Amino acid sequence: GPCTECSCSSGKKTDKNTSNTKKKENGDQSFIPKIFFGTRTHKQISQITRELKRTAYSSVPMTILSSRDYTCIHPVVSSSIGNRNEMCVELLEGKHGKSCLYYHGVHKLSEHHALQSAHRMYHAWDIEDLVSLGKKLHACAYFAARELMVGADIVFCPYNYLLDPQIRESMEINLKGQVVILDEAHNIEDCARESVSYGVTESQLRATREELDFMVNNNIRQKDHEPLRAVCCSLT
Repeated sequence: GPCTECSCSSGKKTDKNTSNTKKKENGDQSFIPKIFFGTRTHKQISQITRELKRTAYSSVPMTILSSRDYTCIHPVVSSSIGNRNEMCVELLEGKHGKSCLYYHGVHKLSEHHALQSAHRMYHAWDIEDLVSLGKKLHACAYFAARELMVGADIVFCPYNYLLDPQIRESMEINLKGQVVILDEAHNIEDCARESVSYGVTESQLRATREELDFMVNNNIRQKDHEPLRAVCCSLT
């Protein structure tokens, strides 16, 4: 029979206040968890969403969390080989007198998917589908995907979006009481190691040591800087 707990059984539009709740007959509200589906690569997300289209749950509201490397459609930022995150933030803050036209059109994308859901025309989609639609509507696919998370029953994302606390915080992901599925979970160890690892060059270590020498020699928080200097010395 049809589902009774998720929105695929109802074509009604959900909003931010009711997306995770379902009213009981007595007027109380019970929490309904989202499903967070984590994969190792973005390519695997494409495979999963393709399979989702073939099931009876293709109409369930969903979203895909991805980096700006895959979803940014700004012609300058997306073609840059530099740090796209920093460039995006600069545009959002209006530095150099420039802003992002596509960010201001985010509502076009989120409302488009909400409209489809309301008319029972909602279908599972892939990152490429969202980016293509974003280009057509001149709307940012990156922030639209984040907005769609509010009303989504299934959220697809790479492992590190679920494992890395900094990314979880920046993406406003709260896993308490949610359903978490990790595809090919034997890869979790490597992903966890990468999340807490950082690479530096020898020249960077030497430059850091010189700065710490300056701090210590000028009596600037010696107790804090001397142990750090010792670490740099041992590494070099």
